[in-house]
Amino acid sequence: MEKKLLNYFARIMPISKEEADTIAATMVIKHFKKGDILLKEGQISTEAYFVLEGCVRQYFIVDGEEKTANFFTEEQWVISLNSFSNNLPSNHYMACSTDCYLVVGNREKEEDLYHRFPKLETVSRKVMEKVFTEQQELMATYTTDTPEQRYVKLLNSRPQLFQIIPQYQIASYIGVKPESLSRIRKRISKR
Repeated sequence: MEKKLLNYFARIMPISKEEADTIAATMVIKHFKKGDILLKEGQISTEAYFVLEGCVRQYFIVDGEEKTANFFTEEQWVISLNSFSNNLPSNHYMACSTDCYLVVGNREKEEDLYHRFPKLETVSRKVMEKVFTEQQELMATYTTDTPEQRYVKLLNSRPQLFQIIPQYQIASYIGVKPESLSRIRKRISKR
């Protein structure tokens, strides 16, 4: 499983055998069960995760209702950037939607790797640029797309989510109530 993370880094920027061996030696892979909470609102995030297998959901609680902001699946980073980077309380939750295998990292390990291999700081910057770009694209869809367009994009780009995520969470993610999602699905099926 550790090869997934090393291959991910290698696609971003070539890494040496020594760098790969050191990353592998310091890598902590943990199994989490469906429903496990990785971060609660109000907690300060001290860990970042890389999804090897499974799905993690980010959500907010607004007026007692869960509002899904994102799903993180294989080869995606799960990080509460503002909380982790700025040592601030999180304004959202991160929970495992399925059983998950995650690489778990923290600031201390990150800084140690940067000290030993300065090039890895560049790799990390490129990873954060990729994560930031994905987040910007997601945010843009809420300005430019209708809920139906967001649903179709999600269906085309991440069809596996529809096999593992409850419909009410998909509805929340695209910004509608479950009954509206049913109408969207019905309209699409008639095409």
